[in-house]
Amino acid sequence: MPYMYILECADNSYYVGSTWNIERRLSQHNAGGAEYTRTRHPVRLLYVEEYPMIEDAFARENQVQG
Repeated sequence: MPYMYILECADNSYYVGSTWNIERRLSQHNAGGAEYTRTRHPVRLLYVEEYPMIEDAFARENQVQG
C-alpha cells in the first residue's frame, strides 16, 4: 500500500514524503538516500497515512507541504 509520511530530522526540521514501502524508505533516509535528509539524519518517523493509490498519497504529501 502507498503511504504519506512525516519525518522529524536530527536538526528538528520536518520532511514530508510518499512511498510504497515505508520501512525501506525510512532506512534509505537514515542511510543518506534523500537529498534533504542526507545531512539531517538520523530521522524519526512521526506520522503515517495509508492510501489505496500512490496518486492519493502524493496528493496528500503536496497538501501537507503546502
